[in-house]
Amino acid sequence: MRRTTLICALSLATAGWLLAPAADAAPGDNGKPKDTVKVELTADDEVPIAISDASGELLLTIDAENGTIDYTLTYVALEGNVTQAHIHIGQKNVAGGIVLWLCQTATNTAPATVPVPPTCPAGHSGTVSGTLTAANVVPNVQAVGTASLDDVIEAIRRGNAYGNVHSSVSGGGEIRGQIHHH
Repeated sequence: MRRTTLICALSLATAGWLLAPAADAAPGDNGKPKDTVKVELTADDEVPIAISDASGELLLTIDAENGTIDYTLTYVALEGNVTQAHIHIGQKNVAGGIVLWLCQTATNTAPATVPVPPTCPAGHSGTVSGTLTAANVVPNVQAVGTASLDDVIEAIRRGNAYGNVHSSVSGGGEIRGQIHHH
């Protein structure tokens, strides 16, 4: 089984995108390409901008053949308490709709139409992991087909998706980064 690994590091200290071409870019058995992408992110990427010293990392392992995305999200030194974290559909400098929930809190829960995501570790820092499938896709977000993980993976491949962590002082997101590759 081949896997694709995307790493999104969230940090105010480092700006820009680091793009690593895939060593494993050949199509899989079903013709779906496998790519490895590394994206470094900052609070400056939030829309509207957030002023924060927070940092973090989002590690995504995309297995398009089996229809899964494994992830580990780590966030450190948020200015506020974590409230939720997601993957959104949206290009750079645009706030887009939530398409995949990475974690939730008691006051900010995922819609009933998707399986319950893990609970975000409370406070300003924490790590959470999980596996996303088509069942986790929030339906009908910006023309993403109902339960279409393929649509989400395509948006990621086109640079039209981003990850972010929301907090009690930055309701729209405290740390964010565009998930992108060539």
